[in-house]
Amino acid sequence: MSGLLALLDDVAAIAKVAAASVDDIAAAAAKAGAKAAGVVIDDAAVTPKYVHGFSADRELPIIWRISLGSLKNKLVVLLPGLLALDYFLPQAITPLLMLGGAYLCFEGAEKLFHAMAPHADEAVAADFEQKDAAHLEEEKVAGAIKTDFILSAEIMTIALSTIENPNFWLQALTLAIVGAMITVAVYGAVALIVKMDDVGLHLAANARGGFLRGLGRGLVRGMPRLMAVLSTVGTAAMLWVGGSIILHGLEVTHLWPWPYEAIHAIAVTLAQAMPATLQGATEWLVTAALDAVAGLVLGLLLIPVATRVIGPLWARLTGGRAAAH
Repeated sequence: MSGLLALLDDVAAIAKVAAASVDDIAAAAAKAGAKAAGVVIDDAAVTPKYVHGFSADRELPIIWRISLGSLKNKLVVLLPGLLALDYFLPQAITPLLMLGGAYLCFEGAEKLFHAMAPHADEAVAADFEQKDAAHLEEEKVAGAIKTDFILSAEIMTIALSTIENPNFWLQALTLAIVGAMITVAVYGAVALIVKMDDVGLHLAANARGGFLRGLGRGLVRGMPRLMAVLSTVGTAAMLWVGGSIILHGLEVTHLWPWPYEAIHAIAVTLAQAMPATLQGATEWLVTAALDAVAGLVLGLLLIPVATRVIGPLWARLTGGRAAAH
């Protein structure tokens, strides 16, 4: 009898540890997902462009293929790679984060540059004219998965940096949950976005009630505006997250802590001038805005480096042409 009671005590202790681990995983996943929110927003804003120009019946299959590629990026390639790096060379995590942050700054600055100096994308038009739809779809999906790899690497690295528990399996499970949840959230949202105009057309043409027909017409008219807002939010998120990562990395590595400390001091000073209820929001907004400005400046400096040095060099190494943006 005493042996049975001891066994039950052991089982209860194991159950408590398991329950605590589940709570730790859930908390760590939520924290990691929130920390990576800026990159997630950009991921959701970037992806719809890859189905632009294709027939409506190919939109969801393309998104499905990209989402599977994204899941493979996160769980098959990045998760074991990052865990191995964290175990054998943890000091490389911050430089990797900064490298990804620099890429986000470059992408955000380039988007703004092209928005201020718009030009016709002749290469895309030529692709649709010269290539069959199946070949073009393969290229678009491959390009989307490559772009997703960079964004996924940033998301997973940010997530790993927020996990405080040193337990290997807890880290692995948390990263897997974060990767899967973010993939489902991003590509589920993208699927809804790209099909919303079709839903609007269906309601406008077939709905019986006047309210539903009006809602359908509103969806059709509103989708271009929504896409514009998403693009703006995505660009702002890239600059904010990228700038924040770079400045925080410079502070953590003690290479150049002054910008991070100065922005923090400015944000605190301005927040203290506000009513108590607005101080937290003010400090966050000022910090995010100044991080975005820093990200924009860095991104603009990186544009000529990326387009005139890195791009041509990569094209020579891979035997292809430099990526056009």
